[in-house]
Amino acid sequence: MSRETMSSETRKYLKFGSVTAIILLSLGYLAYTGVQDSSTSYYVTIQELQQQGTKAYSKHLRVAGNVVPGSIKRTGTRVDFVLKENDLTLPVSYTGTEAPPDTFKDDSQALADGNFGRDGVFHAKQLQAKCASKYAPQQGQPGAAPAAAPGKSMSQIQSSQDQSSQNQNSGSSGMSN
Repeated sequence: MSRETMSSETRKYLKFGSVTAIILLSLGYLAYTGVQDSSTSYYVTIQELQQQGTKAYSKHLRVAGNVVPGSIKRTGTRVDFVLKENDLTLPVSYTGTEAPPDTFKDDSQALADGNFGRDGVFHAKQLQAKCASKYAPQQGQPGAAPAAAPGKSMSQIQSSQDQSSQNQNSGSSGMSN
C-alpha cells in the first residue's frame, strides 16, 4: 500500500514540476524575444542607413523623413512612397496591419519602422505621420508670426527713450552743481 501511495505522490510532483517548468520556460522565452526586439530597433537617418551597407539588412530600424509629393501609391493594403531627408531619398513599402494614419499625406513627416531590404526598399511594418504645417497658422492670419520680427517692441523703445531722457535730466542736474 505504501508503494502505491508513493507512486501517486511521485506522479503528482512530476506533473506539478513539469507544468511549472513549461510555464517558466515560456515566460523566459517571451522575455528574451521581447528584449531582443526592443534592443535592436533604433532610429537612423537616411544618410546613416545608406552608410551602413550590408549591416542594415539584418537590423530592425526606424527611419524618418518627409513624404515626397506625388509618391504615395496605394495597392490594396500596401502603400508605397518615398521619404526625403535633405537631398537623399528612400523608397518605402508599408505593409502593416493598420491603415496609414490620417495625417499621412504629401509633404508630411513620417516615421517608418521595419527592415531595409536588399532590393533597396525599406519594408515598414509600422508607420507614424504628422503634418507640421496643418496646425501652424498661415502667414497674414491672426496668430501667425510676423515675416520679419522687429528688433525691439514699442514698449521696449518707449522704456529706452524714458531712460535716456532720465539720464539726460540727471546728467544736466549734476553739471549745474
